[in-house]
Amino acid sequence: MADTIFLATIALTFLLAGFVKGVTGLGLPTVSLAVLTAVIGLHPAMALMLVPSFTTNVWQAALGGNFQAILRRLWPFLLTATIAIWLGTQALTRVHGSVLSALLGVLLVAYAVIGLRGLKIVIHRAWEVWTGPLFGAVNGVLTGLTGSFVFPGVLYLQAIGLPKDALVQAMGMLFTASTVGLAFALGGQQLLTAQLGVLSLGAVLPAVIGMMLGQRLRRKIMEGLCCLNLACGRRRAGVA
Repeated sequence: MADTIFLATIALTFLLAGFVKGVTGLGLPTVSLAVLTAVIGLHPAMALMLVPSFTTNVWQAALGGNFQAILRRLWPFLLTATIAIWLGTQALTRVHGSVLSALLGVLLVAYAVIGLRGLKIVIHRAWEVWTGPLFGAVNGVLTGLTGSFVFPGVLYLQAIGLPKDALVQAMGMLFTASTVGLAFALGGQQLLTAQLGVLSLGAVLPAVIGMMLGQRLRRKIMEGLCCLNLACGRRRAGVA
């Protein structure tokens, strides 16, 4: 019974996480880590989300038609964000798990507050030569410490003014690179066991199903907004 409840918890967690990612373009690691850390602890939660995260993010990174242009522009950011993960994971076996879990909570709350308040920064194109590696390094270290890929990397991608489709694809590229880097780093710290690998592989199916449902909802929302804008335009034309 306990094993059934545990497996059901994992499946429902990744179904929800995939759904959020399908709607917003991000959130699978964030949601899965937030739930699973409370259930099984941070280290195994980080390992469990690796395969679902990689699968869904490769999917996201491959779509959009901007891959080469994004890579040419963002490779210093992506490279430092990946390499710096190793530095963060060095603390995983040296710092108490409760401290790292608290850090994850702080990052998630900070990111939520910034998003809800609509706070934004602007980074000019000429500044990217040094801000990219800086934000990448900070993002990588925090990823290694907590498993969360979003802060401050997503803020940086928003700050450089990428178009919407390119932004979603760039986030997929960041998350994919970060997932690969985190997998190697966790393996080096002996925190990625065969059992966790099998469970992570099994979590792919509910994550993909959730992502497809989320994408379907996002398309309906966009269609609804388009219809609303069209109706508003007709009313304005009628008044005029």
